[in-house]
Amino acid sequence: MESERLCRLFEELVAIESPSRVEQAMGLRCAQELEALGATVVFDTTQSLTGSNCGNLIATLPGTRPGHLVLAAHLDTVEPCHAIEVVRERVPFEALPVEDPSPWMTENAQAIEIYRSQGETILSADDKAGVAAILEAVRRVVESGVDRPQLTILFTVGEEISLQGASALAADFLTATDADAAAEPDSPPCYVFDADGRPGSLIVGAPCHWTFEARFTGKAAHAGVEPEVGRSAISMAAQAIAAMNLGRLDEETTTNVGQIQGGVEVNVVAQECLLRGECRSRNPEKADVCRQAMESACYQAAKEGEGTVDIQWVKDYPAVAFSLDDPLVRHFAQAAKQAGLSFSPTTTGGGSDANVLGEKGLRAICCGIGMTNFHSSEEFIAVEDLEATTCLIEALITTESK
Repeated sequence: MESERLCRLFEELVAIESPSRVEQAMGLRCAQELEALGATVVFDTTQSLTGSNCGNLIATLPGTRPGHLVLAAHLDTVEPCHAIEVVRERVPFEALPVEDPSPWMTENAQAIEIYRSQGETILSADDKAGVAAILEAVRRVVESGVDRPQLTILFTVGEEISLQGASALAADFLTATDADAAAEPDSPPCYVFDADGRPGSLIVGAPCHWTFEARFTGKAAHAGVEPEVGRSAISMAAQAIAAMNLGRLDEETTTNVGQIQGGVEVNVVAQECLLRGECRSRNPEKADVCRQAMESACYQAAKEGEGTVDIQWVKDYPAVAFSLDDPLVRHFAQAAKQAGLSFSPTTTGGGSDANVLGEKGLRAICCGIGMTNFHSSEEFIAVEDLEATTCLIEALITTESK
């Protein structure tokens, strides 16, 4: 049965250890699967930028009708991911490690079949469920012989470490790997399968993300003999943090300071201190306001502490915003209906490869695949959702946008 083939593939992929920067084995297995389907597979040469032991996987499968569709997921996982032992079992919804079960869980009160990990590792449904669903969906389409558009399958590296693989992609990666792509008049639609939420959910809004490093410099002095001579960089940093408005500012904007490092010994007034933090918002103008406020807090604290501060900002990725009338969203809604799923547009406070792929000539949007409690040892995914994601991808391929 196709569903069992999908499950076997997922179990096999989960067993391949692929933490960020060690994705080669996972990439080669996916390449093997895609080449068997007649796709041309290349790995780009972004290793020097990402530090990975392989490049991003880019596969091209010629179409039998006009059109071009990109399907994307990522090869890497967070840790701990050594020797993942996957368990497939049926459990009552009351036993699921979730505080607020969604209605679909309670509707299946008898039992829900899930995958989880045995032990203290992650499961790695993030994002091996997305990868397995894409591979199986493409296989079903090829085997059925139904007409399809040209397909590009993109499996990135380093997604879990600030979207490094997608960010490193050449802007012309499509035309560089496929001569026919140059003839496409519009940016091709790209569906990224890498979000929580049941299959049928679609991330129509995601934030831009900025990170900063603020390096405070004061003056060292003996803390017991002449502390008044010193100028504490740690005190400056602490004053800056205290002046910042941190946490959730509104429904689409958050700020955070996540790291503080400074000082050399307890008896030395700290000469240097480093702060690292972030701000993000689905409204880029609000993110800019947050950046200015956080900067001002740092500069004011350095001034009052008679020291200096050097602040460096990095834009990790831009915001994503789609209207419900966008052809990309309408196509997804059509496919969800064909697959028997409820279309559920939503927003998120996190980022995905979709955030940066828009800068690479794609109209990219992220899709829910049902993974739950990801990045933890309590991660699980329902077998039903793994199959539903596959059916949805199959429908995206075979359904022409209206």
